[in-house]
Amino acid sequence: MTTPDPLEFAVFNEIGIIDQLATHAFSEALPRGMTPAQFSILNHFVRLGKRQESPARLASAFQVSRPTMSTTLARLERAGHVEISPDPDDGRGKLVRITERGRAMREECVMRLSEPLREVRAAIRPELFEQLRPLLAEMREKLDRMRD
Repeated sequence: MTTPDPLEFAVFNEIGIIDQLATHAFSEALPRGMTPAQFSILNHFVRLGKRQESPARLASAFQVSRPTMSTTLARLERAGHVEISPDPDDGRGKLVRITERGRAMREECVMRLSEPLREVRAAIRPELFEQLRPLLAEMREKLDRMRD
């Protein structure tokens, strides 16, 4: 086994720390009972314009186990944010779709996140966001292709 390239390790270490800090800030801003994982699922449907998705595909997209995804989806379903129904094309499968209540919750979450994001924006110069956005998008796209 070889040691990782120091620059590559440092970049991913920084991304990991940023993820931890952002997840904590998001957790604090979200409505009571809404977790970052639950918000991410609602956001996934809205951001990608997804009408419906199987729990297995969601688990794969979020890189979590199927039981973990099932637990998260069950909580969202109990809150009325998603509907889970049998897949008409697969007798054993299920399909998840976001509800209007789920869309409204996603919008509330986005509104609540505006204050922490405004604080970050005030602390970091705008040029840095402009530089990072395309670089991070490129990195995400390449890493996403690598996992398929």
